[in-house]
Amino acid sequence: MSLLDSLLGQMGGNLDIASIAQQAGIDPATAQTAVAALGQAHGQDGDTVETAAAQTGIDSGTLNQVVGALGGTGGLGQIAQMLQSNPQLLSSVSGMLGGGGEAGAEGGAGGLLGLAKGLFGS
Repeated sequence: MSLLDSLLGQMGGNLDIASIAQQAGIDPATAQTAVAALGQAHGQDGDTVETAAAQTGIDSGTLNQVVGALGGTGGLGQIAQMLQSNPQLLSSVSGMLGGGGEAGAEGGAGGLLGLAKGLFGS
């Protein structure tokens, strides 16, 4: 079972990266990165979108479109909750955002892309 299967199971199958990408007018890889960054940023102090934008370089307008495609703050909250309840996944996201360790070696959007590919089975 891939991480995507696990994530979809926990969300009731409502996470469709292709649809999110289409709604936001971005490619699926960017959508995967955005979802991972937004989910991680949601649990931090400050504005979720601005935090994710600073960590990934993705425009805040685009990230707001992704939040809308996720169902607003409720959908985003579900993703953040899954990250919090899965320490291994949260650690991977943090590492990809430059949180240190080998996983964070790429940092920023490049590191998140690697995480997103693993997260979403691409």
